[in-house]
Amino acid sequence: MTHLDLLLLVALINLPVAWWLAGGATRRRLLALPYGLMLGMLLYMDPGATWDSGLSWVFLGQSLSWRLDGLGWFFALPTIGAALAAAAYSSGEWGEDFAGAGGSMGWLQLALAANVFAMLVLLAAGDLLTLFIGWELVSWAGLPLMVLAGGAAVGAGIRYITYAMGGGMAVLLGVVLVYVWTGSLVPADFMAVLPTLASWQVGLLVALFFGGFGVKMALLPFHLWQAPAYGLSVGPAAAFLGAISSRMGLFAMALVLVKFITLERLVDLTVIPGLLDSRDVLAWVAAFTIILPTYTALKQNDARLLLAWHGIGQGGYMVLGLVMGDAMGSAGGLLHVFNYATNQAVLLLAVFAVMHRTGTADLNRMGGLIVRMPLSFLALLIGIIGLAGLPPMNGFVSKWLVYRSLVLEGEPLLFLAAIIGTLGTILSVYKLIHNIFLGQLRVEHEDIREAPWSMTGPMLVLCAVIVVTGTMPGLVLGVVADAQQAIGLAVPDYHLGGVTSPAGGLDMLWLNGVIMAGFAVGAVLFYGFGGRTKRVHQLDNYAGGHFLTADVRYQYSDNFYPGLMHHIGGWYRGSFQWLEGALISVVDLLATALRGFYHQAQPAAWVLFTITLGFAWAVLP
Repeated sequence: MTHLDLLLLVALINLPVAWWLAGGATRRRLLALPYGLMLGMLLYMDPGATWDSGLSWVFLGQSLSWRLDGLGWFFALPTIGAALAAAAYSSGEWGEDFAGAGGSMGWLQLALAANVFAMLVLLAAGDLLTLFIGWELVSWAGLPLMVLAGGAAVGAGIRYITYAMGGGMAVLLGVVLVYVWTGSLVPADFMAVLPTLASWQVGLLVALFFGGFGVKMALLPFHLWQAPAYGLSVGPAAAFLGAISSRMGLFAMALVLVKFITLERLVDLTVIPGLLDSRDVLAWVAAFTIILPTYTALKQNDARLLLAWHGIGQGGYMVLGLVMGDAMGSAGGLLHVFNYATNQAVLLLAVFAVMHRTGTADLNRMGGLIVRMPLSFLALLIGIIGLAGLPPMNGFVSKWLVYRSLVLEGEPLLFLAAIIGTLGTILSVYKLIHNIFLGQLRVEHEDIREAPWSMTGPMLVLCAVIVVTGTMPGLVLGVVADAQQAIGLAVPDYHLGGVTSPAGGLDMLWLNGVIMAGFAVGAVLFYGFGGRTKRVHQLDNYAGGHFLTADVRYQYSDNFYPGLMHHIGGWYRGSFQWLEGALISVVDLLATALRGFYHQAQPAAWVLFTITLGFAWAVLP
């Protein structure tokens, strides 16, 4: 039994173990232990090596095989890490309250364990059939995590699985066409025959795989399912799903489109002669995915949905960097997977900690909680700086690499799109932290206290990871380089503090040192030469030289950014909302048709008939 087999075996055994541990308050303290073991096993495995499985099964005449290379190792790291944080978060007071309110901790932990196992099966796929089986396992494993909250979350989960089934069918058809046209599902055989395929054949494969994997990534126009499906899930489930689940789509794109089909072949596929190739199309899909969901997040008043919409937009940066294909761009796109996972996990855990104490995620019903929940404030502050892509946090490094790539590759319009997306992120995350923690404290929250250590502990550990990898990004760039080499991409000249390049490098050790020195000077001036401050109770306030007492509301959280909305509101309602409404109508129509289809007396016969027709079309000349 190989090291990979042991890792998969531990992940599989964790399914019944997680169920059993969730069954008692004392046993729940150990929920994070299996994920800690898996993380240790993964760190023992060299990410620069290829780890083969000793298992080999035959299914439908095809051999199923597993092997973990640098790309799969890199994606496995945030997968297990996010599960570890989610399990630790739910092991104490949060889990007790969830179970006390009628929630099923057993199903929650079982679903979390099932997601980790399914993702590892996918990340270690050694051929296209195994890849498809892992893809479907990941798609269906996510559904229980989404619907456990009940209510609106059930409808969001049903919408998700509708999208997932459509994406899965596109991937399946792509796999079938590969077998028909090449006679094999082994990657080496596929890559050997690929140069002999006609442009329309390769173009069809690109469209099917990019569309199928793009559904999981929630790329436009397949993005409408993700925000409610992730945001309305219960706390730890939302953090895990938001951090890593949709990034399985990026893994599959990197493997199939970049490694198997190659970016060079994508450039050769002309869409508009002399103007646009298929790689350009993928890049512009990513650019629009950065902008539109990010500005949709700006309008959200539910903290969970605001962050979930940002999850869609941040995925655009990952795809954009990956398809640029150069050393810096692809490093930035892949590095952003890790950086975003740490930022989004800590942000959602902080938001759910606030919900745990206040009972609401409505940004218009909070304010001033900084003095009641200072650790949660610190976690949210570090998370939003990282999510916005600002120094000194790790999100700045990955976004800088993408920006630099776009400039060096001569893509000014894509660079502008990336900057516009960052501006929208900064505006909306400021709204998030202001409305929750700043401003005037509400009377009903006067007795609020900080979340317990079982919840703040995982948040602070993630904060430490964000700060350390922001100051020393070379710690992660090493495994990013292994992932790049695994899919045949160039590697940047990296060091502990960042990257070196003749066109301009980045050293976060130096940059963060300057920033910290600036803060130190400010602290000396404020505390050493200030002294003209007066503390004001959070139920009171101060503005314009006057003290405002608790009977005067001085909180402008409601209708945030009214001036901006005045200028863009008409365009937003007249175009983007109309487009979203049209897509929602189409999805609802398809859902109604599918519901009626499956209510037929012989649904299995109809499914078999439809699949047979599809396969016949693919096989027959």
